[in-house]
Amino acid sequence: MPLTDTAVRQAKPAEKARKLADERGLYLLIQPTGGKLWRLDYRFEGKRKTLALGAYPDVSLAAARKGRDQAREQLAGGDDPGQVRKAEKFARVTAASNSFEAIAREWFARQLPSWAPSHSSKVLGLLERDIFPWLGKRPASEVSAVELLTTLRRIEERGAVDTSHRAKQTAGQIFRYAIATGRAERDPSADLRGALAPPKGKHFASITDTAEVGALLRAVEGFTGTLIVRSALRLAPMLFVRPGELRQMEWTEIELDKAEWSISGEKMKTRRDHLVPLPTQAVAILRDLEPFTGQGRYVFPGARTRAHPMSNAAINAALRRLGYDTRTEITGHGFRAMARTILHETLGVDAAVIEHQLAHRVPDALGAAYNRTKFLPQRKMMMQQWADYLDRLRKGAEVVQIDQARLR
Repeated sequence: MPLTDTAVRQAKPAEKARKLADERGLYLLIQPTGGKLWRLDYRFEGKRKTLALGAYPDVSLAAARKGRDQAREQLAGGDDPGQVRKAEKFARVTAASNSFEAIAREWFARQLPSWAPSHSSKVLGLLERDIFPWLGKRPASEVSAVELLTTLRRIEERGAVDTSHRAKQTAGQIFRYAIATGRAERDPSADLRGALAPPKGKHFASITDTAEVGALLRAVEGFTGTLIVRSALRLAPMLFVRPGELRQMEWTEIELDKAEWSISGEKMKTRRDHLVPLPTQAVAILRDLEPFTGQGRYVFPGARTRAHPMSNAAINAALRRLGYDTRTEITGHGFRAMARTILHETLGVDAAVIEHQLAHRVPDALGAAYNRTKFLPQRKMMMQQWADYLDRLRKGAEVVQIDQARLR
């Protein structure tokens, strides 16, 4: 006799599990604890099997009968309902793990150990605010260039042009990770070259907030690339010379005992000789590198041949490897702006001392020939205390102001 809603609702548990039969293999399994579970017994290829159809009252009698009828249709078609159920579950799990958001969070987790906290929070915020709401649930393999562009245009339309470019770059990294892990075949961001408005920024990206500088320095300290690139990356903020000047540094230009680096005017943008006082931290880095590259011409030779200096893109590539956007956050040239801003605005160093160390063109009544060593005692002191200041930022310690009376 078929079950009724009243019979199902009023069914009571017993000391042992018992069954209330409905029709065509469907029954209600009543457990001693009071749970009521819908089950369907069937035979497939001569074997007796049982299919779970849910629990009452979440699944009503009518819904259980609908599930039974669907299973019987699958049997009539030559399919095992249990295997169909497993295949559907696997498809749902696979679809969820292949969604753009799932892949993006997996990619983010892998990058997190090498990123500064300030940078990781920016990346996650961008994804959660500007990309996941529209693309998060979509399978990464199905996201088209048009869909991605529509998402980026939403950012662009609110006036955040630089952010739209950063979002495009981040999405590209995620799609390439999806390709590498077999969950996508191509990167649609590659089709969007020139589709967004040009970035508004006209200056080299830089970081001047001292907390963010400290985070950047800690990220640099943890860089796991080659000794050559790591050494250059550590010296870049400390010496704040132009990237081209740093990468072309030659051993013959350096006097480690005097802690000085003399750069020929041929290499300088100003076409004038320039002297860079080396703080003790810089000397230590160079002494550590000397056994490795000291037999050649360049302090930072290229990866392919030591007859040429390292690539002009090496520093920026290292920064990107650390998770920084060299278009909007920090670039190799941006270390100059970092030093100039903090030295003057935070530490109060005389602008003239800073400008001479930056090798900027400045009026000099005595002529350009004297610029090479002007303010040299003050510059030596500034460079050492700047390196010490960076060390304190990196360690997160309290920062002490530079003694201005001694730098004038």
